[in-house]
Amino acid sequence: VLKVSGMRVYTSGDVEAVNGTDVRLRCTFESSAKINPNLVIISWTFRPLSGGREERVFHYQQRPYPPTEGIFKKRISWAGDIMGSDASIIIREVKFTYNGTYTCQVTNPPDVHGPVGEIRLRVVKTASFSELLYLVLAIGGGIAAVIFCLIIIVSCRRCRRKHRQRQLEGDEEVPRKERKDPTAW
Repeated sequence: VLKVSGMRVYTSGDVEAVNGTDVRLRCTFESSAKINPNLVIISWTFRPLSGGREERVFHYQQRPYPPTEGIFKKRISWAGDIMGSDASIIIREVKFTYNGTYTCQVTNPPDVHGPVGEIRLRVVKTASFSELLYLVLAIGGGIAAVIFCLIIIVSCRRCRRKHRQRQLEGDEEVPRKERKDPTAW
């Protein structure tokens, strides 16, 4: 069996973010070589939805290098962990001009070849109905689970109390000896 080495990069594909919020662009990787934090290089680029030239938005080489100019200046922060195979970044306060395709490229010599990860970011005015529905279901489900647990706990305590009360009543009903009536012969 011939073993092929190289990098593998994984991203979330399509991401939707509400205008003005922060969004995490998730990028993870696998390397056939042992990860060496001194050699790993991560490069993030952006291509606008409307077309135009590709722009470098982030670089990592032994430490993070956020952009010092352009539309992403002071907007990108490192959210990854090299030893955890995570090359993620966070874009702060997204704008509609951030709509487009982001690519994540990782090298870990000798693994320098491999596919790049792509994320298509779509900035929207408000959260989509499906996201709101998931949020409502998650919150409602959590509340229902807590109420269900409380009902079970209260029911168990009542059952235990009734069981103890029955035991105490059973202990008090010890058979008494019949007493003789002193007036009766």
